[in-house]
Amino acid sequence: MTVLDVCCGSRMFHFDKTNPLVTFGDIRSEEHTLCDGRHLEIKPDVKVDFRNLDFADDSFSVVIFDPPHLVKLGKESWMAKKYGILTDDWKEDLKKGFAECFRVLKPNGVLIFKWNETQIKTNEILALTPVKPLIGHISGKRANTHWITFLKQEAA
Repeated sequence: MTVLDVCCGSRMFHFDKTNPLVTFGDIRSEEHTLCDGRHLEIKPDVKVDFRNLDFADDSFSVVIFDPPHLVKLGKESWMAKKYGILTDDWKEDLKKGFAECFRVLKPNGVLIFKWNETQIKTNEILALTPVKPLIGHISGKRANTHWITFLKQEAA
């Protein structure tokens, strides 16, 4: 196993949505027609909960963690259908998510984390993991999307 995407959704940012090197995981498996008429399919290879991953320790060289980033959202809105919604216990959920992502990541492996800080600031999210980021990049129309890379160091 090489790459794990724990919240793949509709695989939006993957160039190859069927890449055999990637295990596409998500807690959801569903289809929707969005407000603009586009078909949205969330069809993971495996159903997983990022808070409790069913993989052995040190299984993947790369883990992608792009969790839902919105709390205040109508459950039937197109944004909820496309991106998912955080629970009221989002801090604990994301803390567990980071811990699980690092657990299944091999030593010297890379965690790619994506966060949009429309409702919750990135520094609040980064405080939920003791691991310090290696590099990051801000993008998007309003510079709200943060791409952050972590490196899992070998145990001392």
